[in-house]
Amino acid sequence: MDVPTWAWLVTLGVAAAALTFDVIWVARKPHVPSTREVSTVLGIYVSAAILFGIGLWIVEDGARGTEFFAGWLTEYSLSIDNLFIFIIIMAKFGVPARFQQTALLWGIIIAIVLRTIFIFVGAAAINQFAWVFYIFGAFLLYTAVKLATENHDEEQEWEPNATIKWFQRTVPSTTEWSARLFTKENAKRVATPLFIVVIALAMTDLLFALDSIPAIYGLTKEPYIVLTANLFALMGLRQLYFLIGGLLKKLVYMSIGLSILLAYIGFKLIVHALNENEVPFINGGEEVHAIPEIPITVSLGIIVLILGATAVASLWKTRSDERKEVRSND
Repeated sequence: MDVPTWAWLVTLGVAAAALTFDVIWVARKPHVPSTREVSTVLGIYVSAAILFGIGLWIVEDGARGTEFFAGWLTEYSLSIDNLFIFIIIMAKFGVPARFQQTALLWGIIIAIVLRTIFIFVGAAAINQFAWVFYIFGAFLLYTAVKLATENHDEEQEWEPNATIKWFQRTVPSTTEWSARLFTKENAKRVATPLFIVVIALAMTDLLFALDSIPAIYGLTKEPYIVLTANLFALMGLRQLYFLIGGLLKKLVYMSIGLSILLAYIGFKLIVHALNENEVPFINGGEEVHAIPEIPITVSLGIIVLILGATAVASLWKTRSDERKEVRSND
C-alpha cells in the first residue's frame, strides 16, 4: 500500500484540527456533557470511521478496507477496557465532574502522540526484523492469559506508578482545581491537580498501547491503517467515557472477551512469523507452512463474533443477577 506524503499530512492535519476544536470547545466552558451532546459527537466519529473504511475499500481494495475495520474494532474494544481504569483514576484523584472532559481530552492528545511514535517504531522493527512477530505474538498470548486469570478488582489495585509519584513530588503544584494544566500562585508558575491527572491518564494509555499496537499489527502490516484505526478509536473515547460509563459495570465478561481476542491475534502473529521464518534455530531458518495464515475476512468475522458474544453474555449475566436480587428482596 503506497500512501503518498500528502495523504499522511492531510490525515494528521484533520486529526489535529478536530482535537484543536475540541480543546477550544471544552476550554471555553468546562461542563458535564449531556447525553445528547456526547451521542451526537460520538455518532459523527463512528460515521466518519465507517465512511473512511468504505472509502479505503473502494480506493484500495476489499482487503485493505477489511483490515481497517478489523483493526478499528479491535482498538475500540481495547479502548473501552481503558475506560474502566480511567473512571477509577478520576475517582482516586477526586476530579470534579466539570473538569473530567478537559483531563480526558489532554490525556487523549498525549496518547495519540505517544501511539504515533509507537506505530512508526513498530513499523520500522517489522520491516527490518521478521522475528519481531514472534515477540509480539508471545507477548499477546502472555497478556491474554494474565487478563483472563488476574483479579479484576481494579479499584483496589490501581495506584499511581513511580513516574506519577515523581511528578507529584518534584513539580510545584497547587491544590486548587482549574481547567488549566498550569496556573500562577504567588507570582510563580505551578501545576494544577489536573496536570497530574493528565499524566496518570497518558501513562495508563501508554501501558495499554503495549498490547494494542502489537495486536493491530497482527491484523495489518500497513502503518497508515494502524494509525488511522488508532486515531478513530481514540477520538471518540472521551464521548464514550460519558455515554457508557454507567454501563461498563454491566460488561462483566469484558476481560474474558478481550483475553480471547488477544490470544487469537497472538496465535495469528505466531503463525505469520512461522510462515516467514528466518530464525536459524527454528526449522533451520526455513519457512514453516504447517499452518496456513488466516485470511483477514475470517479474522474480522471472528473479532465481531467475540465482541458480540461478550456483550450479549455480559448483559444476560447482569440482567439475570438483577432479577435474582429483586426476588431475594421480595
